[in-house]
Amino acid sequence: MAEWLVERGIGETRSLLVENGEVIAAKLCWPGELRAGEAHSARLISKAKGARRGVAALDNGREVLVDQLPTSLTEGQSFALRISRSAIAERGRFKRAQGRYLADSLPKDEAVSANQDAAHREVSAFEAGQWEEVWHTASSASLAFSGGEIVCSATPAMTVIDIDGDGSPKELGLAAVPAIARALRWFDIAGNIGIDFPSIEAKADRRTVDQALDTALVDWPHERTAMNGFGFVQLIARLEGPSLLHRFAASRTGMCARFALRAAERAEGAGPVLLLGVHPALKAKLKPEWIDELARRTGKQVRIETNPSLALEGPSAQILEA
Repeated sequence: MAEWLVERGIGETRSLLVENGEVIAAKLCWPGELRAGEAHSARLISKAKGARRGVAALDNGREVLVDQLPTSLTEGQSFALRISRSAIAERGRFKRAQGRYLADSLPKDEAVSANQDAAHREVSAFEAGQWEEVWHTASSASLAFSGGEIVCSATPAMTVIDIDGDGSPKELGLAAVPAIARALRWFDIAGNIGIDFPSIEAKADRRTVDQALDTALVDWPHERTAMNGFGFVQLIARLEGPSLLHRFAASRTGMCARFALRAAERAEGAGPVLLLGVHPALKAKLKPEWIDELARRTGKQVRIETNPSLALEGPSAQILEA
C-alpha cells in the first residue's frame, strides 16, 4: 500500500509517496509558505464596488488574492479565508497566494494552519537514492523512456511536456505515456498542462494513445481534452502551489543550496569537522541559521569551501579528522 513519507530537512520539508520501495509522487514545501487548506484571519485592503474578488492582508502582512467575497464586505473589514493556492514565483514576477472567503471571523474550532502532513509518516531520512533520483530528474526537467525522452518546461501560461525520440508517432506516443504519468506525479505538476505528442494522422491511432493516457492517469484527478490532429493534449488539474519545475526555474540556486545541506547532513565519518564544498554561487544562499542547524544535527564543526569546478547540482561533503 502506498504511503506518504515526510523528511524534515534544513530549509525545506520533503514528501514522497512510496509503494514497495518505489517513489510514486513527490512534494516540496519551504518554511513560511502559505499552504492550500490553511485558514487565516485577514483584513480586506482593496476591492472594487460590487466585486466578489479582492486583495486581503493576513495578520503577518502577507497579501492574498481572495475570491467569493460577499458584495457587502468593505475595505478595512476583517474576515477569515482559506488558502486555495500558495504563492508562486516565476521569472520576472511573483504570483500572490490565493484564497476563498470563509466567514466573518475565524471559527473557534478552525485550525489556523491545516496540518497537511497529519496522515503522513515522518522519517529521519528517505531510503538512499529516492529523493536524489526525483531531485536530479526534476533538475534536468527531462525523463528518458525506451526510444525517447520527454522534456518539461514551466511557462507562465502552462507547463508544456514535449516528446522526442525514434519510432513511428503512434509507437513513440505510447512509449512516452508512462514517463508522462511519472513526471506529473514526481514533479508535482498541476494547473494548465500541455502535452505535445508527435502528430498522429490516423484517428484510430490517436484514440489508442488517448486511451493509454487515460489509463495511466486514472487515479490522478484532472480534466483533459482529446488529442487533436496535431498531437496536442491539454490537461487541467487543481493547482495548489509551485511544482518542482517552478522552483528550479525561479530559484535554482535556492534548490541547490538546500540539496547541498542535505548531502552534508548525510556525510559519513567519525571526524569532528564537516567540510561542505559548493559552487561559489551557492555560498550566499546558505543562511547562517541553516549552517547552525547543520552543525547541531551532525554534532560537527561545519566548514564551507567554494569550488568553481563543482556544478550547482553537485556539492561535495566529507568528514575530516581536523
